[in-house]
Amino acid sequence: MSDTPFDIVVIGAGPGGYVAAIRAAQLGLKVAVIERQYWGGVCLNIGCIPTKALLHTADLLDEARESKRFGLVIPDVSLDWAATQKYKDQVVKQMTSGVNFLMKKNNITTYTGSAKITGRGAVQVTGDDGKTTDLSAKNIIVATGAKPLDLPKIGAAFDEDRILSSTGALALKEVPKSLLVIGAGAIGIEFASAYRAFGSDVTVVEALPRIIPVEDEEISAELHKALSKRGIKIMTNTSLKSVERSDSQVVASVAGTDGKEQKLTAERMLVGIGWQAKNNKGIGLEELGVEMDQRGFIKVSSMMQTNVEGVYAVGDCATSTPWLAHKASAEGILVAEFIGGHNPPAIDYAKIVGCYYCNPEVASVGLSEAKARERGYDVKIGKFPFAANGKATILGQRNGFIKIVAEKKYDEVLGIHIIGPHATELIAEGGLALSHEATSESLMRTIHAHPTLYEALGEAEHAAAEGAAIHV
Repeated sequence: MSDTPFDIVVIGAGPGGYVAAIRAAQLGLKVAVIERQYWGGVCLNIGCIPTKALLHTADLLDEARESKRFGLVIPDVSLDWAATQKYKDQVVKQMTSGVNFLMKKNNITTYTGSAKITGRGAVQVTGDDGKTTDLSAKNIIVATGAKPLDLPKIGAAFDEDRILSSTGALALKEVPKSLLVIGAGAIGIEFASAYRAFGSDVTVVEALPRIIPVEDEEISAELHKALSKRGIKIMTNTSLKSVERSDSQVVASVAGTDGKEQKLTAERMLVGIGWQAKNNKGIGLEELGVEMDQRGFIKVSSMMQTNVEGVYAVGDCATSTPWLAHKASAEGILVAEFIGGHNPPAIDYAKIVGCYYCNPEVASVGLSEAKARERGYDVKIGKFPFAANGKATILGQRNGFIKIVAEKKYDEVLGIHIIGPHATELIAEGGLALSHEATSESLMRTIHAHPTLYEALGEAEHAAAEGAAIHV
């Protein structure tokens, strides 16, 4: 057992864990972090960062192909896949080395190895060499993340060759001629968008009635139209029934709502249907009596407390959703401040921004129009198309729109939904608006610079507040 107990031992160095450690260290607490494989977690190593690096290359490739519109002649535009992968890996290396720097800067003790909680306030670290180190801690934060969910019972277990998780889809040695994507959430849609730009024949299968099903229905419909125009085949209301693989292809049987099955053949298949809590197994939670749900995710309070005193959980390993890196970081800061006695406010999970980095981009925060009506709000809507925006016209990206959902009585903004150029950046105003309980009029009265994409928000806000936008 370590001679001096730590105030906090964090298990897992992803966006939840390492951020919790830094914030706790800033508050003067003695902190240790244990990570067995990925400093920076899935996000920095095999998730958010490398995926967006590939998507950036995809966007540049699409722009280069359209360069003649802007007076640029780029002959023989082509993709260098090896260079693309090298660029992606360099980005990952830069970001993960930054995490190690932050650990040292904040005097956080780090351990590389597997962690196991061996009792109240006791954690054992086993290194790659098999040697163990025993740590004592006043508090333990579990930030072990989650793993992609596969479907082994119907033949769709990951082999990372023909049947891919997001991890395997990032490490392909060549661009597949054809790619079948199962699931039309963020993972499926982003990879579908990227590999279509890279030249793959892409088919997306979604069991629910529409793609990006948690988003506003109008946004979903607009993205469906845009991706179809790019040549991506989309099959909704369609379930995966079975999968057969060979050394050269995957054959998937799918069925629509009528029950009729058809076979889809592709060189590779990506399964992007969600996450599972495998990382919570074997780390001592069951023995300690930590309560979990039926799927194995750790149950937590609004302050990220488990049912066992002194044990907390943040990020994808916990029952709090959505599964987002920025949500995990917010929880990490929250729990560090709670342990440090700073009484932070609970997170309002209904006001967390969601982003899709496909082409076109999608971003949203707050309630969709349908959800707002379901909750009994007297709703008013403000919309503005990017086709009427000067900067979007300059960029040659005039598709999409901004939609504001507000309630009539007090004019409070309930949700902001964007599909179009740089949506994932523009949504920042939406996050601020909802966290500060802004009204559509107060946002409208904020002068938006011209010419910017950002002023399209002002137009949509004017439409919500006054019933009509100015420039449409």
